[in-house]
Amino acid sequence: MTQKTLDDLFHDTLKDIYYAERKILKTLPKMARGAQDPKLKAAFEKHKDETEGQVERLQQIFEMIGKRPRAKTCPAIDGIIDEGEEILEEFKGTPALDAGLLAAAQAVEHYEISRYGTLRAWAQQLGHRDAVTLLNATLEEESDTDDALTKLAETAVNAAASKKAA
Repeated sequence: MTQKTLDDLFHDTLKDIYYAERKILKTLPKMARGAQDPKLKAAFEKHKDETEGQVERLQQIFEMIGKRPRAKTCPAIDGIIDEGEEILEEFKGTPALDAGLLAAAQAVEHYEISRYGTLRAWAQQLGHRDAVTLLNATLEEESDTDDALTKLAETAVNAAASKKAA
């Protein structure tokens, strides 16, 4: 059995998040169509555009490390997305739908923040300076998206769901 290195782990995790981002890219339009609140719909559409750029950055990082962009199935993101799709079906047309979609979106963001933070630290350790810059840009976008979703939940979506439910 060959010894695995941090380089191997970095590459493996890069394949994981590449899969996740591509899966998220396919899911965001469904979430935008399902959202009832116009601001939430707009947030999903904005994040779809950002995600396209994030996929491109990942492709650049693969190139930087001399690897072909390849995805590795990520059961964690599959599960989070499945939960979001379940909310979309089970709460369709109800006051709680947007709150559920927003919560599912934040679960995705938290997964991405965790992955990108780890990848950035490893890239720094491995001396991949250009990759650090790209990963940091994505990490900042993901954090900003999470902050915007939190603000939207606290200022509109959760209140609308609870008022209609009362």
